[in-house]
Amino acid sequence: MLGNLFTLDYEIHGNGEGSPYQLMVAPTDRMLEQFDRYGAKLTIMADVAEILKFKEHFEATGKDTFDYLKIEEQLKRAIATGHDVQLHIHSSYFKSKLVDGRWQQHWDEYSLADLPYQRVKEMIQTCKAYLESLLTAVDSTYRCHAFRAANWSMSPSQNIVKALIEEGINIDTSVFKYGKRNDRVKFDYTHSHSDLLPWPVDVLDVCKKDPDGELVEIPIYTELKNVWAFLTPNRVFRVFQASQHKHAKYDEPDMEEQEPAAQNNASKFSKLMSFFTDKHAWKFDFNQCTGTQLIRGLKRIDRQYGHLEKKLPVVLIGHSKIFTKINEKSLAPFLDFIASNPDKYCFAKFGDFDLQSFKEEVTS
Repeated sequence: MLGNLFTLDYEIHGNGEGSPYQLMVAPTDRMLEQFDRYGAKLTIMADVAEILKFKEHFEATGKDTFDYLKIEEQLKRAIATGHDVQLHIHSSYFKSKLVDGRWQQHWDEYSLADLPYQRVKEMIQTCKAYLESLLTAVDSTYRCHAFRAANWSMSPSQNIVKALIEEGINIDTSVFKYGKRNDRVKFDYTHSHSDLLPWPVDVLDVCKKDPDGELVEIPIYTELKNVWAFLTPNRVFRVFQASQHKHAKYDEPDMEEQEPAAQNNASKFSKLMSFFTDKHAWKFDFNQCTGTQLIRGLKRIDRQYGHLEKKLPVVLIGHSKIFTKINEKSLAPFLDFIASNPDKYCFAKFGDFDLQSFKEEVTS
């Protein structure tokens, strides 16, 4: 049985711009309504670092400019109606400041995994305590036990893995096989243990399996595909949206600009050619993939892993801020496909899986 786990990164734009109501509350309301029609379950990965800033502003000014009260109401309603809420952290919000209506990020704390252990632990502890205080009032059995790092920042692993374990979080869902970044956040998940099968992680390297590991990685399902697979309406919208809300530039000098012009142009041409000829990490993204792509992807997963007896999680990722009407329409056939094939597929939450079973050897 393949348990489809829809995880939603619940946040405004990464540069601190945007209306929480328009980017978080309103689209998630539509999503919850759609999911309820199919019996599907949504796991909201709430960026608590942002939410705490909205709360701080509300309490300091008496003005709910960032719809903090609506956010709390929505998270509580999600738990009350059988969905889930777990933890997501954009660490650069903790010391951010509101400047001209935009949350100015503290870039020194942008990459959570690069921070000192005590700072990472403090952030996780603060955010976990907030969620549990808010949501146990709705469901006394609620626990914050799953985590996704902003920008998938789980490398270097030692401090963040240790802090998650220390704070009682036993699931991470940040890793996606084949993923690479070399920017403000740096990681290479090319050789992670699996594209789908969960594993107990090695404290020193989240990509490696340690049978005695206390934190279980449940990866975002990913395949290697050429660039043409990424050309969908919602991906185009996502690129356009990102171009309108760019991050501040680096403080350090741009090394490319210091190269001779001919060398710089050759390098850019080489990168452009590689972009079209290489394969890229295609995440199982329920915002940016079409319904047809998702159905075909789930069938491929079933062919590779469906023979295994244990219930396996298939982690899909989405973002509230890009859940458009087009996305809502394209997602419907996939939700219907899962609901219409209960012998093979189901809707799931993190708490539906036996983590101990993933510490045993599982192969495809």
